[in-house]
Parts: sequence; structure tokens; C-alpha cells
Amino acid sequence: MEENIVKQEIALVYLAKFVKAVTQIEKRNLLQKKLNMKILGIGNAIVDVICKVNDSFLKDNELTKSTMRLVDEKEFKKLLENLKIEKTISGGSVANSIVGLSQLGNEVGFIGKVNDDDLGRKYSDGLKKENVKYHYNIKSEIIPTGTCLILITPDSERTMCTFLGTAGKISENDIDEKIIKQSEITFLEGYLWDKGDPQKAFNKAIINSSQCAMSLSDLFCVERHKKYFLDLVESKLHITFANEQEIKALIGGKDFKDVIEFAKKIKKLIVITRGENGAIAIHNDQVVECSAEKNLKIKDLTGAGDLFAAGFLHGHVNKLSLKESLKKGTELSSKIIQQVGARL
Repeated sequence: MEENIVKQEIALVYLAKFVKAVTQIEKRNLLQKKLNMKILGIGNAIVDVICKVNDSFLKDNELTKSTMRLVDEKEFKKLLENLKIEKTISGGSVANSIVGLSQLGNEVGFIGKVNDDDLGRKYSDGLKKENVKYHYNIKSEIIPTGTCLILITPDSERTMCTFLGTAGKISENDIDEKIIKQSEITFLEGYLWDKGDPQKAFNKAIINSSQCAMSLSDLFCVERHKKYFLDLVESKLHITFANEQEIKALIGGKDFKDVIEFAKKIKKLIVITRGENGAIAIHNDQVVECSAEKNLKIKDLTGAGDLFAAGFLHGHVNKLSLKESLKKGTELSSKIIQQVGARL
């Protein structure tokens, strides 16, 4: 009799453990259903206008090669008036990455502000054609859709003059926290960061993200927002993308050893592109490198960083190793620089 009671008690214990295990699995499955989007990008919704110029054009217009400068609508039109347009495509740094991720088969979305004008509607249609869920309700605005004049010099370097337009007026009201919570990773761009409403939108996105990644975007952005960016990288972001010049400027590093020491100290995932020296990922005490591809017929460096981030994030979100993720990023960036424009 007592032996049967003991057996029943043991059976009940195992049953309870089984029920608990099943419940945990169901919870994980439910969470996975809720996280029905791999990556949500939030950035400037910009239409790229691509033109080829000589170095003298940059000098005459006091433009610094390989950087981005903000301009108003009047200056944008003045710069463009004597140039031949090679290509006009939907762009924006993070949007380019998100499209690349979609092309790799990932479920992705994007939030970026456009006007209900011709360019804005074309921008929205462009995302939808690439199977990107556009989580922004287009409405009529006073300011037109943003545009970026991309000037490509004979050495394939790109210099950008950006009229943010309505993209620069994004606010926290444009950010749906429910959408953010449905994604595994929220990917932001440094170009988006600015005081006032854009900063509030940025912070709302970070607070509601499961994991948050960001590209430092440009040396101009780093120098302009160094204090804020450093705080983001050290305490709020899970993944940071940068090129060697940007990360050195951010931390005040003299050589690359300083960068490695910084990354190890903060124990975050820092991913850095180094041009012909390849790319490197640093996470905790891991330092993983990947060589650059050789003998490429480079036409345009626009989008190299954007597509590298797409490839790396594809690997990361699909549980590939750091090495494999770096290789995927390198593969995509190598493809994009052998054509004109920032989308494959």
C-alpha cells in the first residue's frame, strides 16, 4: 500500500515536471509567433539621386570627399542644376540594409517618414516590391520627401549632399512600439539622430527593442554627436556597425589596438569594416577577422557599408557564427560596389 503511494507521488512529480516543460515550450513558441519579424529598420527615408563628377566639382563647391553634408532644398537644387542624373532610386542607409535582408529571405520591416508626394509614393512602392513591410502611414506634409545627391568621383568614392525633407521630421508619434516589440532586432542609423523630435523617436525605439543595432553612419555624424553616440554604444546598443575611421573618432583612438581594447571593455558586439583590410567583429574576448575580397571591378562605393550590415545581420539573426556572418557581409558589400547604386 505504502509502496503504491510512493510510486504515485513519484509519478505526480514527473507529471508536474512534464507539464512545466510543455508550458515553457508553448511560451517560447508563442513568443516566436509574436516576434514574427526578424529585423525592423528605422531610418531616413531618402530618394537617392546619383551623379558622376570630377574632383574639381567637389573643390568648387567646398565639399569634402567621402563625407555627407546636410543641405537645404535651395542648395540641393543649385548643386543638381548642371549635373547629369545617372540614376534615381529609393535609398536611405538602413532602408538599403533592410532591402538586402529581404533579398536574403528574411522577414523585415521599415519605418521612415515621407510626404504624400510623387517621390514619397514611389519610395513606398519600392519597398513593397522588395517584400519589405512599410510601417508608416503616408500623409500630406508641408515639407517634401527627402533626397540625397550622391556624387561619384572617378576613384569610385561617394560624397553625399542630403536634403532631409520630411524624413528629418520623424517623431515618436511615428514610431509604433507594438511593431518594434514584434521584431527580434531593431536596426537604427546614425544619420537619423538629431536633437528634438528625431532624438525622441530614436529613444522610443531603443527602449522598446529586444535587441538594438546601430550604424554610426558617417564621420560627420560621429563628430557632430560624439557624446551621445559614445553613450549609446557603451550602454544602450547591443550591436554597433562602423568603419575604422568612425570608431577611432568616436573613442579618440590613435591606432586599432585602442579600438579592440575599447570593444572588449564594454563587452558589446562591435563590427568594423576596414576597407582593403577586411572586416572584424569583437564580442567580449572574441576577436574574429575576415579578409576583403580581391580583384574587384569597383564602380561605386555607395551602399558598401549598408549591404555589409545586411549580410552580417542575416548571419547573426539566423544563428551563424561571427566568422560566417562577417563572410556574408563581405560577400554582399563586394557585390554592391561593382555596380552603380546601393541596392542589388
